[in-house]
Amino acid sequence: MNANLEPADPLPPLPPQLHDLQHPWLKAALLLFWAAVAFGVPFFARQLQAWTTGPWPLGYWLVAQGAVLMFIAIVVFYAWAMSYFERQHQGAGAADAASEAASDASGDGTRHG
Repeated sequence: MNANLEPADPLPPLPPQLHDLQHPWLKAALLLFWAAVAFGVPFFARQLQAWTTGPWPLGYWLVAQGAVLMFIAIVVFYAWAMSYFERQHQGAGAADAASEAASDASGDGTRHG
């Protein structure tokens, strides 16, 4: 058996400012939406009992199933949004590196940054 089995290198961690400092509005908005779904829909469930979906009242469906589906949607949206922001951040880093390499290649002897 090969004793040199090394685990694959893990991905480098993302900079903390990407998650904690640049996008607090996204977290706040999703938490407010979560609170509205978690507490708002059950609060108004009695008023929704007048409408029916099949043999069950609409309030039952929204409280029993809708809340769970909305929580899943919130998690999926957060994952998609952070993936988008990470790609955007990596693209900006690549553009900065390319512009720095171009200025170094020009040979004017000045450093930018």
